Amino acid sequence: MVLAAGRGERMRPITDRIPKPLVPVAGKPLIVYHLEALARAGVRDVVINLAYRGAQIREALHDGARYGVRISYSDEGPDPIETGGGIFKALPLLGAEPFIVVNGDIWTDFDIATLPPLDASAHARLVMVPNPPHVARGDFALDGDYIVESDRDDRFTYSGIGVFSPDFFHDCQPGKFPLRPLLSRAIAARKLKGLVYRGIWLDIGTPQRLADLEASLRSPGRL
Repeated sequence: MVLAAGRGERMRPITDRIPKPLVPVAGKPLIVYHLEALARAGVRDVVINLAYRGAQIREALHDGARYGVRISYSDEGPDPIETGGGIFKALPLLGAEPFIVVNGDIWTDFDIATLPPLDASAHARLVMVPNPPHVARGDFALDGDYIVESDRDDRFTYSGIGVFSPDFFHDCQPGKFPLRPLLSRAIAARKLKGLVYRGIWLDIGTPQRLADLEASLRSPGRL
């Protein structure tokens, strides 16, 4: 699943006319890089959630055939229902097995094919990255390969890439809700694992970060 429903408020004025997943990076929409990465990893069926300017995303991507995937759309209506609500709504399209989730507003060279599969010991596995300059303390720490809540200094930032079991969303109800409380619930149950990726990862959340990425891509070796 590629998350693409957000309004992209921090990317204004760019996102006043185009949804953030379609913002071009080196001449290609940001979301297309994710579709191509998923195809390279052997993923063929992709769900994309839609809300803000969702019709533009449908029109741009169609059924995904040109990118080597088959796209299904989970339409949330005009207002996004946050990450937790959006994934939960899409579960009927995602099926009964664990599935990959990718935030649509990141840039990374992470190889999705290297994600370890889930087993009964965890309901989800998150890819964590070293804290970028705009994140002061990170999100979570690691205890072995389990994610823990901690005030330690060695915390990492959730990259927006993960593998989730449908069991992660048990007892959820339709509607708008964030992902964070569900992560805390899984941590408390010792059901959330993680791995650290130290390669290229950028959160393309503001026009300045987009400009920085474009500059880096024009200057080989800067990334």
